Amino acid sequence: MSNTYSGKNINFLFRFLASGLFISYIPTAILKNRKNSGAGLWGTLLALAFVPVLPENPLFYVIFLIIFTIFSFWVSGNVSFAGGKHDDPKIVIDEIAGYWFAVMLLPKTPVILLASLVLFRFFDTLKPLFIKKLDKLGGAIGIVADDIASGVVTNVIIQIALIVLHYYNLKICV
Repeated sequence: MSNTYSGKNINFLFRFLASGLFISYIPTAILKNRKNSGAGLWGTLLALAFVPVLPENPLFYVIFLIIFTIFSFWVSGNVSFAGGKHDDPKIVIDEIAGYWFAVMLLPKTPVILLASLVLFRFFDTLKPLFIKKLDKLGGAIGIVADDIASGVVTNVIIQIALIVLHYYNLKICV
């Protein structure tokens, strides 16, 4: 009787989850696994695609996000890709979690979703402020924490922008 949960099968499952259902393999196959392959953008776009099925109730959204974040740490800490790099470009589950932090408790209008995507990619790519320090942490914490921080910073900026727009009674197109 064979063990269906062999190490090879488990790692395949971790790679499937960490790579965003293998979406990150698309740009890395084209660009031959360069560090800046664009896989993070693909992971963020996947997160955007799933926004309509995320919980609408704010409490359920926060609970879901906490659970997904813990899950992201677990998957990122257990996945193994060939080459064994820390924060392999194929790992995009962190971008998914980060983007969902970026849009947390925000109206899900096209303008806000797009602004969140652009700001999140900016902060996740350039890693300004304290975000770079988080990226340098080891293991799963270093993989996921910088993306969560990028998402939180993005969310705060969008929240402030919405408050300012409301205060001055300005409308943004939807």
